Amino acid sequence: MRLCTPLPRRSLLAAAPAATLLTHPARAQPAWPTRPVRIVVPFGPGGGSDVTLRILAPKLSEILGQPVVVENRPGAGGVVGTDYVAKSPPNGDILVQSTLSPIGLAPGLPAPMPFDPVRDLTPIAPAVFVPIGLAVTTKGLNVRTAQEFVDLIRANPGKYQFGSSGVGSSGHIAAATFAIKVGAETVHVPYRGGGQVFAALNSGEIHYCCDISALLKPFHEAGTARVLFMATDERSSLLPDVPTAREAGMPEYKAYSWFGFFGPPGLPRPIVDRMAAAVEQAVSDPAMIARFEQAGTPVMRGWTPERFATFVREENAMWAPLVRSLNIRE
Repeated sequence: MRLCTPLPRRSLLAAAPAATLLTHPARAQPAWPTRPVRIVVPFGPGGGSDVTLRILAPKLSEILGQPVVVENRPGAGGVVGTDYVAKSPPNGDILVQSTLSPIGLAPGLPAPMPFDPVRDLTPIAPAVFVPIGLAVTTKGLNVRTAQEFVDLIRANPGKYQFGSSGVGSSGHIAAATFAIKVGAETVHVPYRGGGQVFAALNSGEIHYCCDISALLKPFHEAGTARVLFMATDERSSLLPDVPTAREAGMPEYKAYSWFGFFGPPGLPRPIVDRMAAAVEQAVSDPAMIARFEQAGTPVMRGWTPERFATFVREENAMWAPLVRSLNIRE
């Protein structure tokens, strides 16, 4: 099986032409927001999406002139929280920082979607690009390379488990796709957030998981988990000793996600423009750029709402059929 090749990282991070940048100094800013802005994280505390928004929230509050309140609404790989916003009034009081999981991955699973990711959300702006790696626990699992792990799980179908922050999440699809690609049978254990997944990996309750380098790094360095590879074209600056998937013998295997801001359908254009400009300003701040680079999740700058909307449609059209073809049940 040949996995679909995602868009090159350069095209995801490249700035749009100067004429389409989101800041318009001469234009009067709309009154929004006049109240605190609630932004839903559709995953539990401690995961990559949650950490990202909690880094951005103070800067967004400063730019918008109103408190930005982070609200965790986990469930179904990001579908529950994203659906909550999709069904909220389009007044700008509540937005969501959603991800590839409910936008492109969950629609390919057998469970019916309670909303249409393309029709029932208003794309505003992306925030960060998220490379993903695979880590195994070291509690009772003595493997040091990807090939050793592949040999182990192939020889023991159904014995080894992987965890994720929910059915349809990026971690779920990345880990399940890995098993399918190498011809192994493993068992999915869904949790309600990244924090629970890492606790399970740390204790040996699960045997492997897929997530971003910044969240895997502490366990890798502590020796309670071992990152076997990063599913990226280049080695992670955070984990320079960890090979890429190509170096580990899986040149076609890719796994990534992204985090971006959405509103309910019908969100007024002045609110979209104001929030998009605020996100652009926040992710263009040198301190934010440095912080996210250190976290291994580079910012996505220079995107208009139109460009992001096109990207969302393309991601949905590419990933949902791919996930469907994998016949992932749980």
